[in-house]
Amino acid sequence: QVQLVESGGGLVQPGGSLRLSCAASGFTFSSYWMYWVRQAPGKGLEWVSGINSAGSRYYADSVKGRFTISRDNTKNTLYLQMNSLKSEDTAVYYCAKAGSAWFKTPPDYWGQGTQVTVSS
Repeated sequence: QVQLVESGGGLVQPGGSLRLSCAASGFTFSSYWMYWVRQAPGKGLEWVSGINSAGSRYYADSVKGRFTISRDNTKNTLYLQMNSLKSEDTAVYYCAKAGSAWFKTPPDYWGQGTQVTVSS
């Protein structure tokens, strides 16, 4: 069965950095777009970033220039490097898998989420 397990969240001061990881299993990882999505307290979902195996990436305007998405298909792992963190980046971060192979489609599986808190 498909499993997505995030790690790497925590408490960090403004201006700091964190790297999130998402270990994937149960499907052909290299065939799918993968996404990072976040939900801040009391707010809706925000699509943070996505990547395919060809290296195509997108970022939300709110994180461009600060966050970098990457993947290692040999390890079936998705990453999100977050630099210059701001208080407004505080959220639960979810890893998600596209619903269809090869295409940037809505996700069909989500991880359990990892909490990122940016505070002094």
